[in-house]
Amino acid sequence: MSAKRPETFLLDRLATPIGIALLVTDTKGALRALDWEDYEPRMRQLLRLQVGAAALVDGRAPENVRAALTAYFAGDLDCLQSIPWRVAGTPFQRNVWTALRTIPAGSTLSYGALATRLDVPKAVRAVGHANGANPISVVVPCHRLIGANGTLVKYGGGLERKRWLLEHEGVVLDK
Repeated sequence: MSAKRPETFLLDRLATPIGIALLVTDTKGALRALDWEDYEPRMRQLLRLQVGAAALVDGRAPENVRAALTAYFAGDLDCLQSIPWRVAGTPFQRNVWTALRTIPAGSTLSYGALATRLDVPKAVRAVGHANGANPISVVVPCHRLIGANGTLVKYGGGLERKRWLLEHEGVVLDK
């Protein structure tokens, strides 16, 4: 009996105002992971949890993905909707990640409010765990979730990046 071969993905790097973004795409051009170069081990771990063994080979992400991300960082906040993406995860995680995409750029939501939107108001911690397991930063905008009291809490790429992303989108934060 032979072991399942690792899935092969392309690994690209994109310079952004907040660091080098790592873009992982599949053979169909879907974004499978986006994280920051200084958090590469975390990205690889999240990808492993999603798809099992994965082989990352250097290669260029599809131009539409690169162009949309470049446009986002240049100020076109709606262009992220055009990026094809695909995740595995549990059904609950996928529900959370899909719901994150409904939070408009320039706005935030608390973990509790998202749990209520998902009709699981007591699952605030589960929403937080799913949010933290999101493998596709920025495009699946986990940075738009904040604490119930309006504070910035937890972001896999660091709170300074979260602050930058929210301010870039027009969110006014207390300093």
